[in-house]
Amino acid sequence: MKISILDQAPISAKQTARDALEQSVLLAQIAEKLGYTRYWIAEHHNIPGLACPAPEVMLPYIGARTSKIRIGSGAVLLPHYKPYKVAELYNLLATLFPGRVDIGIGRAPGGSAEVTNALTDNFLQNVWKLPESLKNFLHFINDSHPEDSEFAKIKAAPFPEVRPEPWLLGTSEKSARLAAEYGMAYAFGLFMSDKDPRDILQVYYDSFLPGSPTSPQTILTVSAICAETTEQAEEIALSSLIWSIQQGKGEGTSGVPSIEDAKNYKLSPEEYETVENMKRRMIMGNPKQVKDGLIELHKKFNPDEIMILTITYSFEDRIKSYELIGGEVL
Repeated sequence: MKISILDQAPISAKQTARDALEQSVLLAQIAEKLGYTRYWIAEHHNIPGLACPAPEVMLPYIGARTSKIRIGSGAVLLPHYKPYKVAELYNLLATLFPGRVDIGIGRAPGGSAEVTNALTDNFLQNVWKLPESLKNFLHFINDSHPEDSEFAKIKAAPFPEVRPEPWLLGTSEKSARLAAEYGMAYAFGLFMSDKDPRDILQVYYDSFLPGSPTSPQTILTVSAICAETTEQAEEIALSSLIWSIQQGKGEGTSGVPSIEDAKNYKLSPEEYETVENMKRRMIMGNPKQVKDGLIELHKKFNPDEIMILTITYSFEDRIKSYELIGGEVL
């Protein structure tokens, strides 16, 4: 079972964004030593508690301080950008770090409506145009525009010897069909969806048209927290769960709260139910419980790879979680 890491560069309370970003580098280095397959960092905008609005800035910094782990975006939010520029950026990264670069594509805004307006004109129209933008992006990455295309004579230089591996990220049948139609690898965000991925992944497998890869390839992304004991894991997880509730209310401006502050947070009945629902989507517990949970997930949905997102107040707890999971699974 291949295991990878999705990093949202969380900022804990009383921590700076620089601290969080340096910890992202350290996390990638530790992931490489432990044998994780790939490290992806996400794109978010003006979300208190998340430090990375630009994976394309962090990835060369991380790539230069690692040597073999695959690195990539999880995801570049394409409706904000022109496909040509994104192709240039990731071709440049793939030139610098041959055979190591992934380019995950998503269509979410990554922030509030106000942030979306500050980033992009006509975002909703760009979302509707995503299939066309994605097709152009793939042509730029593959240097394959048809001769009658307005872009036929330009290249997204530098053109690397090993091109970046494109992935489409999503949580819907629509995204699965689009990935299949374009012959792309597909990553399903189970950590952010209540949907059962079984039927959606089956749509992807059944509809897949060989491209790159030549056969279907899938990642299932899940939230997981592992500690020496079940009780410790549940206590550690409380910080990220309460932070999610605070974010939804516009209160999580100081970052991921400490365990003590999370324990003291008063949940309404509706918030309590939301927390319980989030817990059901997580894999949480001691090393054997988490290993069993990952194996069960793998058997149930049969992805090629499982990608793990872990958010904790303490960076030491986050690293320990990945170390314990790596020791059990890798």
